[in-house]
Amino acid sequence: MPKNKTRKPIEIKIATVVAVSAILHDVDLSILDTALKEMTGGMPDFFDNEFAVIDIAALASDHPQIDWSALVSLLKTYQLNAVAVRNAPEEMHPAIIANGLSIDTVIAPRTEPVINAPPPPEVVAIGPAQQELIEIEEIKEIEIAPVTSSAQSMPSAMIVDTPVRAGQRIYARGTDLIITAMVNNGAEIIADGSIHVYAPLRGRALAGASGDTEARIFATSMEPELVSIAGVYRTFENGLPPEVKGQAAQIRLSGDRIDVISLNSAARS
Repeated sequence: MPKNKTRKPIEIKIATVVAVSAILHDVDLSILDTALKEMTGGMPDFFDNEFAVIDIAALASDHPQIDWSALVSLLKTYQLNAVAVRNAPEEMHPAIIANGLSIDTVIAPRTEPVINAPPPPEVVAIGPAQQELIEIEEIKEIEIAPVTSSAQSMPSAMIVDTPVRAGQRIYARGTDLIITAMVNNGAEIIADGSIHVYAPLRGRALAGASGDTEARIFATSMEPELVSIAGVYRTFENGLPPEVKGQAAQIRLSGDRIDVISLNSAARS
């Protein structure tokens, strides 16, 4: 049977996923095992192979060293697939990355106070009585009712004023992302809207993550490892064209093609 030459053997696109946040209050694996058994009640499919982000913000500053490999294995036995660690100090990053986990960096966008905001979702605590050991918090999309006031405004952009280091990931959900410092090699920045980097962009930049084909990526010094618009991506193993490398440029989607255009070019549109 002749092969369909127009059909690609594989397509890789950027997608957002639902995950749970496993908030640790203890690093003793036997205690965590007991707590998870108590929560799941012996049901082997309680979590049903959910993705999990390990959050260590609640741990005491003098907590024992974390055995990442053993912790990942423990979660796996309860069908929790650990993919990243949140709120980890920089000195932990090499060990975390060495165990196949990503560094999850969450920076809240700057927004105006919301009047009559709904209460935060309830977090289920598990573990022995009188002591919370681990919390499981599901991360879900939240549907916001449209504002009917004539003063309706678009959500403000997420603004990051510090360098984005290798292994860090920043996601601007539902808005644009503005970064005023360098994005280093090995870093990943994601936005549902457009991305603006007023410094060298040397990592991975993924705009239009929720499918916005009109999103763009701008940088005052364009040097990325990989870019993506609405899931269509392009890598630069052989480097950028000399007329745009290290220059102010924009990246946009034209059909199924990623274009890199100098902001100083008279041909730009």
